[in-house]
Amino acid sequence: MNGKTVKSAGLKYSDQTTNPIDVFNVGTGSGNTVLELIQTFEKVNSIKLNYEIGARREGDIKAIYTDTSKINSTLNWKSRFTSEDSLKHSWEWEKNLRGIK
Repeated sequence: MNGKTVKSAGLKYSDQTTNPIDVFNVGTGSGNTVLELIQTFEKVNSIKLNYEIGARREGDIKAIYTDTSKINSTLNWKSRFTSEDSLKHSWEWEKNLRGIK
């Protein structure tokens, strides 16, 4: 997720509670593989990444998921951005930091 998504969730939380601390999973609620994220990043940013697909390493997990139901129900919050949006926004931010055009 990008900074815009996290910021919108944080603002929603601060508007709805006086509790100083809580923990929420922030995201779209749908999963992606690493390869899907790479392919989507390449597509939305019109660039080719240099990567290799290797064998699974010892200790690598097979899958990991986040559950966004708590933030959905507690704050009535859902991401306004798709994974595609987030990958595009993140690359624009990174290019700006590095002075890349």
